[in-house]
Amino acid sequence: MATYREITDWVREQYNWTPQTCHIAHCKELAGLPRRDAPNRKGKTLSKPCPLEKREMIFCAFRHFGMLQAG
Repeated sequence: MATYREITDWVREQYNWTPQTCHIAHCKELAGLPRRDAPNRKGKTLSKPCPLEKREMIFCAFRHFGMLQAG
């Protein structure tokens, strides 16, 4: 499984946009992928979910690294 750094770097190279780690965590949650809770997270709700228009970029990174099936 790719690290957050690898996902961030790949998205930056491909789309010229740097996702925040909370955006990656949110997309992992949506995809049913395992993630760790951040030590500074307060409660169970996300304070900064990934914007809808940016999610596909992160999902493309997941597919690139073999974390999701292509399609």
